[in-house]
Amino acid sequence: MTDLTGRHLIAGTWVEGGETFQSDPATGTPLSVLSAGAEQVDAAMQAAENAFETYGYTTREVRATFLEAIADEIEARGADLTAMGSAETGLPEARLNGERGRTCGQLRMFADHIRKGDYLDRRHDVALPDRAPLPRPDLRMIQRPIGPVGVFGASNFPLAFSTAGGDTASALAAGCPVVYKGHPGHPGTGEIVAQAIAAAIEKTGIPKGTFGFVQSNSNAAGEALVKHPLTRAVGFTGSYRGGKALFDIAMGRDEPIPFFGELGAINPVFVMDAALKARGAEIAKGWAGSLTMGAGQFCTNPGIVILTAGAEADAFAETATAALADTGAQVMLTAGTASAFHSGVDTLTKSVATQLTASTEAKPRCANPAIFRVSGADWLAHPELAHEVFGPAGILIFAKDDAERMQIVRKLDGQLTVTLQMDAGDTDALRPLMPVLERKAGRLLVNGFPTGVEVADSMVHGGPFPASTNFGATSVGTLAIRRFLRPVCYQNMPEALLPGDLTEE
Repeated sequence: MTDLTGRHLIAGTWVEGGETFQSDPATGTPLSVLSAGAEQVDAAMQAAENAFETYGYTTREVRATFLEAIADEIEARGADLTAMGSAETGLPEARLNGERGRTCGQLRMFADHIRKGDYLDRRHDVALPDRAPLPRPDLRMIQRPIGPVGVFGASNFPLAFSTAGGDTASALAAGCPVVYKGHPGHPGTGEIVAQAIAAAIEKTGIPKGTFGFVQSNSNAAGEALVKHPLTRAVGFTGSYRGGKALFDIAMGRDEPIPFFGELGAINPVFVMDAALKARGAEIAKGWAGSLTMGAGQFCTNPGIVILTAGAEADAFAETATAALADTGAQVMLTAGTASAFHSGVDTLTKSVATQLTASTEAKPRCANPAIFRVSGADWLAHPELAHEVFGPAGILIFAKDDAERMQIVRKLDGQLTVTLQMDAGDTDALRPLMPVLERKAGRLLVNGFPTGVEVADSMVHGGPFPASTNFGATSVGTLAIRRFLRPVCYQNMPEALLPGDLTEE
């Protein structure tokens, strides 16, 4: 097993700083970890700013090679990462092995993406000195890196959305140094990946301040990272409450900065009438499986299902309930996550919704699936039912007719996903919903389930608020790099002073 320090990585050195806290793993021995404060964040950001003066002007090939080296170093630590990640989070080994593959795949995808150069959006309007009534200057435009970026790790993806996850990979690809605030739920996993990045920096000769890693179990480091005057943007994946607080800090700075926060969603599933009649049982079983996958701890977890009330909807509820009957208690990522889930289920139990699953006592840090049913009218009248319960909890909403279904569509907040379970006979009924639905989510999918986000050029993982804080961005896919770039126009600039990417043939 990799030796762990419990320290922070700043300018290439593992340093002490802050009070010690004990981790809370699902199994095994807790780790002693130092909790950073404003002093450590400042040192890491200063190192990142110094590194930017070099790293921000490296060639695309240098950065691509660096990203590939990170992937190689992560793979070299694969067994240690799986063992540590499973102990800390309770996630199964197969899930962590797959997530490691996804993490390395993202890094290599961004390496390929920047080599191609299309993301630079290079434009050139040649000078027209003889144009009347006024001449036109020579104008060249290109996307340039914005500077040091702060990144927050996600509790539910200790690899793919954390230390070297999509936010870090896309920022580094853009030419932006990263200061990463580790998640206290998996500090050992985070440090092993940080060691991999440090090794890649040594191997490729990248400036040591290009990546900083600060551990913390308090709000102090996160607030300091967002407030720091050298921070140019922030990538965040986490709860609505924590993300909204940090977003407000970012907007309240003397110089506001972009805060790309993914805050969660209930990801509605619309089961249309023809599909419900033809294959309702199949859809119900599929939904139950998606709802409980990974103990429901996905930001794309399908938390509500909308059906037309009637015999088919009743049968759907019975099938889904039966499918969950044999699903036992599942370990959750942290004790705090489990506590929040139980609180959310308790709130639903006391609401107008009817619980369909049996209430059973769960082991500590575990969750039993819980589903409820409610009429469309009651769901519309009780907005608290639209709040995300992070975990294996879902609500079946029985709309009385097409008009009430449209009311439900219009009432939805911003979502990461909207799923349409449909057959050919449902096309006409869906046509009037589409202009409204596409304003509600970043990804609309048909006849599948939203758990599982493909890493690809076309993917959008984001959505209107409160799903995310910036509806024009994605945290998955190659378009994620655009968050950490800004367009710069060079007018009548001598070629000797232009960025190399503007002068290459």
